[in-house]
Amino acid sequence: MDSNDSDPAAPRPVIGLPTYVEQARFSTWDTRSAVLQHDYIHMVDRAGGIPVLLPPIGTPHPELIDRLDGLVLTGGADIEPARYGARLNDAALGYTRPDRDESEFGLFTLARAAGVPILAVCRGLQLVNVALGGTLIQHLPDVVGHEGHSGRSGSFDVNEVLTEPGTQLAALAGPRLEAHCHHHQAIDDLAPGLVVGARSGDGSIEAAEMPGEPFLIGVQWHPEANRADDRLMRALVAAAAAYRRERVG
Repeated sequence: MDSNDSDPAAPRPVIGLPTYVEQARFSTWDTRSAVLQHDYIHMVDRAGGIPVLLPPIGTPHPELIDRLDGLVLTGGADIEPARYGARLNDAALGYTRPDRDESEFGLFTLARAAGVPILAVCRGLQLVNVALGGTLIQHLPDVVGHEGHSGRSGSFDVNEVLTEPGTQLAALAGPRLEAHCHHHQAIDDLAPGLVVGARSGDGSIEAAEMPGEPFLIGVQWHPEANRADDRLMRALVAAAAAYRRERVG
C-alpha cells in the first residue's frame, strides 16, 4: 500500500536522490555519466514517492529545495578526512569524490534548514554526522577486528542490528532487523544533537537520528537492497507528504 493511499488524489511527494559522476559504459558509449543504482529509484517509487536524480554540480542552488519534499542522501565514496579534522590514512581510505562532498554537504544544510525530511544511507549517515560536528572511523576492520560489515565486491553482508529503545527507528523497525551492509567506515564521535538509533553486535553505530526534528534518520546499511522491507522509505515518503501539505496548503 502506498503512503498516499489514504488520499489517492494527493500528489506524490518528490524525493531527491544525489547521484555519482563516474565513467560508465552503455550501448556504444564509454563516458562520464551521472549514475545511481536503480534499487534506490525503485524503492522510492514502491513507497509512493517520485524519485528525482540530483547530479553533483557544485554548491547547490537554494531554489532546488523548493522543489523537493524529501531527500535521500545516498551511499558511495568515502568523505574527505579533512572535513572531520583527520589526517589521510592512505592504507585505510577508499576512493573519495570531492564533487559529491561539495554538493551534498550543501544540500544537507539547505534541506535541514528548510525542514525537509531526510533519510541518510551509508555514506549519507557519515555525511550527516560530519556535517553536524562528528568524526568517522576511517577503516572499521582495524577497530572491530573483522570485515563483517564490508561485503564482498558488488555485494552486501546481511547482519542483525539492534535498535535503541525509545528511538524513532525502533518505533518504525522494532527491536532488531536485518541490515544489508557494505561499509568499511562508521561513526566514531557522534555529532552533538544526534542519538544512536541502532548498533551491531560488535558495538558499531549502525544508525543515528535527530530527536525533535520531523524526520532525520541515518542508517549505515542499505535499505534499498532489501525489497522485502520498505518501512524506512515509506516513513520518509509519509513525512515528505506531510511536509508538502504543510508547505503548499
